Amino acid sequence: MTTDRAIRIMAGSFVLISLALGIVESPLFVSRHFLWFTAFVGANLLQSGFTGFCPAESIMLKLGMKRHG
Repeated sequence: MTTDRAIRIMAGSFVLISLALGIVESPLFVSRHFLWFTAFVGANLLQSGFTGFCPAESIMLKLGMKRHG
């Protein structure tokens, strides 16, 4: 698996999990504060699109994962 694909999987999972934990109507609701995590992930994806820098990718590369092809 490449970093590009892993980042998409990780970001999508984080968004879905934080929404499930942050929306009152969800059976997994914990606190509305989890919606801040959703906003953080979205903001990070936005800045990564403009700058090309992604902290998660840097960590994955240091762990030995292949860069996107």
